[in-house]
Amino acid sequence: MDMLNQNAPGQRRLTARFEGRVQGVGFRYTAVACAAAAGVTGYVSNLPDGDVELVAEGPEEQLRDLLARIQRSYLDRFILRVHQQWSPATGAFVAFTVQ
Repeated sequence: MDMLNQNAPGQRRLTARFEGRVQGVGFRYTAVACAAAAGVTGYVSNLPDGDVELVAEGPEEQLRDLLARIQRSYLDRFILRVHQQWSPATGAFVAFTVQ
């Protein structure tokens, strides 16, 4: 996959907001590892209200794989809800980082 051409056909953007006790449990660093395994770009960030926001771009199948990896990890016990928003990729990212 060409990580620098996120506007290619089939590329999507996933914005996911994780609610629960998701800060202070290694969520962001586990998300980085899951994103690397899924082969997607973007970022993960703590929000002031205690939630975590994840924004990722790549083929939809790989983005769904990222979500599945997070939910199969130990993090699942801390997640109460996940709000997902799907949109076209913007090509804004070249890696997956913690913000």
